Amino acid sequence: MTVKIMTAKILLVEDEPAIQELLAFNVQQCGYQAIQAMDAASALALVNRELPDLILLDWMLPGISGIELAKRWRADARTRNIPIIMLTARTDERDKIMGLESGADDYITKPFSPRELMARIRAVLRRRAPEMSEETVSIGGLALSPTTHRVAANGKNIDLGPTEFRLLNFFMTHTERVYSRSQLLDQVWGDHVFVEERTVDVHIRRLRQALEPSNLDHMVQTVRGSGYRFAAE
Repeated sequence: MTVKIMTAKILLVEDEPAIQELLAFNVQQCGYQAIQAMDAASALALVNRELPDLILLDWMLPGISGIELAKRWRADARTRNIPIIMLTARTDERDKIMGLESGADDYITKPFSPRELMARIRAVLRRRAPEMSEETVSIGGLALSPTTHRVAANGKNIDLGPTEFRLLNFFMTHTERVYSRSQLLDQVWGDHVFVEERTVDVHIRRLRQALEPSNLDHMVQTVRGSGYRFAAE
């Protein structure tokens, strides 16, 4: 069964065409999807349409600066958790502090090494969006590989549909916390995908059915009146 690849969408906000193309090339070489914006207005419109998984944000943009843009996104409940890496030619420590205080998760000065940039991207995604990591996740008899898109339960491969794969990946990287149906729709389906909340129940049921032969279906728990939780034990 073919499983849809979970590719991180990275928004590149950079007004210098040469640097924009360099960023896009390196991001795509590492298997991520590059979304490009040359200014703040374009970036705001893209984020309003669909949330990216990470933003590479240039400090010096025409009109609204990257610092102001980061502050806006951090002040909005819908966008405050998007990881942001600030790109800038400023090297002064006070500027670095200002960038981080604006809400950036990391700060890279130009010129930068593409290898270092990609390492920073992977580190921020691993910390802020672990479901987008390329590392195999193993919990209580389950092993999920984002790169090969395979799931093993007690050593035996199991077939999952695309949505069940994404759902399990999210659960395994966010264990023990209770998520409502609407939260799962936002996190797994996307915040601009409009489907009935009961759709979540259908895919939860399919996921449990796939785990039943291995006696691991109990890990996907219903929390009455609240939603669902993935138990690590």
